[in-house]
Amino acid sequence: MPTSSADLVARLKKGDLRAASRLMSRAEAHDDETLNSLGAIYKAAGQAHIVGLTGVPGSGKSTLVSKLVEGMREDGRKVGIIAIDPSSPFSGGAILGDRIRMTNLVMDEGVFIRSMATRGSTGGLARSALTSVDILDAAGFDVIIIETVGVGQDEVEIAKASHSTLVVSAPGLGDDVQAIKAGILEIADIHVVSKCDRSDSNRTITDLKVMLAMGINIAIKDRDGKPLWQVPVVGTSSETGEGIKTLIDTLDKHRNVHLNTELGEERLRQIAEYRTFKTAEDLLRNRFFKSTNKTIKNVVEQIAKRESDPFTASNDLLKKIAF
Repeated sequence: MPTSSADLVARLKKGDLRAASRLMSRAEAHDDETLNSLGAIYKAAGQAHIVGLTGVPGSGKSTLVSKLVEGMREDGRKVGIIAIDPSSPFSGGAILGDRIRMTNLVMDEGVFIRSMATRGSTGGLARSALTSVDILDAAGFDVIIIETVGVGQDEVEIAKASHSTLVVSAPGLGDDVQAIKAGILEIADIHVVSKCDRSDSNRTITDLKVMLAMGINIAIKDRDGKPLWQVPVVGTSSETGEGIKTLIDTLDKHRNVHLNTELGEERLRQIAEYRTFKTAEDLLRNRFFKSTNKTIKNVVEQIAKRESDPFTASNDLLKKIAF
């Protein structure tokens, strides 16, 4: 007889990682019983530091995550990693590139790695990634890192789901200024320049600092005008280990700002709002396809032949949703 989701949740609260993995798989498959247990999981969570990490392709995000986690493990922290992989164009599954680059962490019982496919999800976040964060949080992990596919305009959603957001750049890619102009780097709580053992890294660090000084990211202040957080630029090297401890310390400082100031309270409200809308969107999408699965092909055919139109057809389909 299959283990009930209620039993898995009970085991999860005791730190059972097998239960965590099974709950993630069931939630990703939209198992109704598991979805009904998500409220209990959410209420048991809320202690972990959620760190979002994104950056241009080739900036060394996964290698940086690996070094970050090694440093956090030296401090005795349990770390969960949700690695958002691009979906396979053939199977729809995660390509698992991130796990391949983190093999040194796999045998560590204090580290949990989960690769998830984007599967067409906007914002670079897989639909069930946020649920997986809750599951790891409820299981007692101290830090949970969400690493996204890369940088695109929709990738700013990572900041809406995280307490602290890292944006990773690297020297020599030629994308840094363009990304800043596109507004992508404005989401950062901390800017990270990886591969700073390279000779051209100082230029990238300087460019970022100049952009910040020009007002791309102004210091966040409290009601009395006292600065709460000035967005820093931290140089790191996964080859030499340079800057990794500084980055961990900077994350801890940002976490303290979150826990002890009105900035943190506002961020938690923003995360709650984002989670609510994201969950409602997901539920509506699933109910829509369940309710219209048998008729959608015929409707699309009618629209293609211009016997109907997308607006009328969409309204008709929405009326079929079972609430």
